[in-house]
Amino acid sequence: MSLKDKARKLLSEFRGDDYALGIGILNEIGDYAEDYGKSVLLISNDTYLDSAVRPIKKSLKQNKLKLAGNRVFRGADPNAPREDVYRLAGYIHTFEPDSIIVVGGGSTIDALKAANILASLGHYSPEIDTYFGTGMVTEALKHSKNHLIPTIAVQTASSSGAHLTKYSNVTDLISGQKKLIVDQAIIPDQSFFDYQISETMPLKVTLDGAFDGMAHCLEVFYGIDPENYDLEKEIASTAVELIVENTPKLINDLKDTKAREALGLATDLGAYSIMVGGTNGGHLTSFSLVDVSSHGRACGIMNIYYTVFFAPAIEDQLQVIGDIFARNAYLEEKIDGLEGRELGEAVARGMINFAREINFPTKLSELDGFTDRHIERALKAAKDPQLEMKLKNMPIPLDASMVDEYMAPILEAAKTGDLSLIKNME
Repeated sequence: MSLKDKARKLLSEFRGDDYALGIGILNEIGDYAEDYGKSVLLISNDTYLDSAVRPIKKSLKQNKLKLAGNRVFRGADPNAPREDVYRLAGYIHTFEPDSIIVVGGGSTIDALKAANILASLGHYSPEIDTYFGTGMVTEALKHSKNHLIPTIAVQTASSSGAHLTKYSNVTDLISGQKKLIVDQAIIPDQSFFDYQISETMPLKVTLDGAFDGMAHCLEVFYGIDPENYDLEKEIASTAVELIVENTPKLINDLKDTKAREALGLATDLGAYSIMVGGTNGGHLTSFSLVDVSSHGRACGIMNIYYTVFFAPAIEDQLQVIGDIFARNAYLEEKIDGLEGRELGEAVARGMINFAREINFPTKLSELDGFTDRHIERALKAAKDPQLEMKLKNMPIPLDASMVDEYMAPILEAAKTGDLSLIKNME
């Protein structure tokens, strides 16, 4: 079975009939939307997504569905700023649609998830901060006669997998800090990804998305519980190999449809990963870098260094990931027989070699605008109780009292690229 076929099989097991994926499938959306009623609020970003919006509007018209407000409304800026969340909630309040179709990458989909919460549960709390953390939306729904408005999420970029997951990241641009809603209730009712649409994504967005998907797989695989190890091994190894094999092909040809499909399948598997287990170090640190880096770029850099820190606890996982980088000629040294930190550093070097081949940064100091204040912010955020789940999800769990001793050296290593600065736990 090919890697792509294996990926399709895994995704079918994951979401079944609630997810449509492939090439040229957007003309089916009206058939799904009409199940929810006649009025549809359509959210989409910029004109470069016109290739997605046109067939959607045509499908809605064929099914005699009405656009709420008689127009397409703008989505969210990168990192889902809370201002955009409140603006989108205002559209929902104003037009009271029967359903919502949101077209975009992770930021727009995440913002719409949060906006749906505010619009539907405003009587419970009109503040988005109420819903940060795990299970807070479900708790609010228990005390409400209302429900979230049915949502169809149309993904346009191979990246976060937001169209498939229970997560919504929202950013406070003033403080430069991102926070997270985690709740089964916010999973979109239906999801679509026409991989051909991702050909409109520029190279930087494409690379950031690839590393976002890889981060989901690596972090979950590193911290997976024994019960789900075999499943996550299959998910992560399939996705990471698809990314490593196909991302370089897009450097010279952004419209390589086969490579786009492979990357879409891989990042969708990343979404499957974060529904099987939780992310940890890379994601936690990325939340404090929103003003200098995309989410995927920050995670891609940080996972190099967390790999070394976690190495003594994840030797089996590192053999699997290391073999992938070795098969694809990014890891020259033999890793059979390596253990602990030595194994972690070898795999980290393979990750660095892959990133460098596609001109992707490997150090925080390579990010425009990065300063030591970002390290201070990241250390402070790691002690925030609302982000405690990320510390607990680590294969070597930390608590707030251990952050300065162990996380600070990881961040210093990530700033300079010096792996030797990382301090392993005894």
